Amino acid sequence: MSAIDTPAPTDLPPATKPPRVWKFWGTTLWGVLAFAAMSLGQLTVVAYQVLRSGEPIDVGLIASAVSSGTTVALSVIMGLPAVCLALWLAIRIARQSSTDYLGLRNTSWQNWLLGTVALIVLVGAWEVMAKLTGHKSAPGFMLEVVKSAQADGTLWLLVIALTAGAAITEELLARGFLYRGWSESFLRPVGAMMLSSLVWTAMHAQYYDPFLFTQVFTMGLLFGYLRYRSGSTWLTIWLHALNNFAATVQTLLIMKGVISA
Repeated sequence: MSAIDTPAPTDLPPATKPPRVWKFWGTTLWGVLAFAAMSLGQLTVVAYQVLRSGEPIDVGLIASAVSSGTTVALSVIMGLPAVCLALWLAIRIARQSSTDYLGLRNTSWQNWLLGTVALIVLVGAWEVMAKLTGHKSAPGFMLEVVKSAQADGTLWLLVIALTAGAAITEELLARGFLYRGWSESFLRPVGAMMLSSLVWTAMHAQYYDPFLFTQVFTMGLLFGYLRYRSGSTWLTIWLHALNNFAATVQTLLIMKGVISA
């Protein structure tokens, strides 16, 4: 081939950057951004409920709005698109597929069965521990929220928010995004399980109870292990939704006096 036939460097296609995975600091910073987006979406609902009341704004009015079952349900639902947008942006910049990056894939029936049985055993063990140590099975916050939603006629909305909205939002962030990036950093999978569980536990600060915090943390470890074992965040979303639904039913039974707190 002559020099005339040789393509000039300017004729070559531009080089494309390969896909990447955010490591420790990238995952942490994007996680903070996603959490801030979720908080903003939730606070928007609280602010709207406070303003629409038409009453003078004070601490009592804000506290009443925050503990309202309707407000909680709407704020949880509003947090979902905010988190999804932040994670989509992070994954797009990383030139990855959201399905692959977040582990949104199916897994074997054995993993579905193992996860469901393991969750039942874990929750049952904590229920026994609560009875033996004199702790309440349902947190006071949950009782207030369910009672408020029932009074407002929005219990159905709260159930949807807790079983679908909260489960999807928190699992996409904790076991989908945070675990993925941290597991490929110096933390490795075990460290990622631990840290993502700690973050997830901190997201439940409304419980104000070390006993419940420990329960949430161990559940996070189980979800993290199942995410590692199965590679599926759909599995942990299902388990999270199942747990929240069971907790809501338990709270209703306690309110009706069918079971003791």
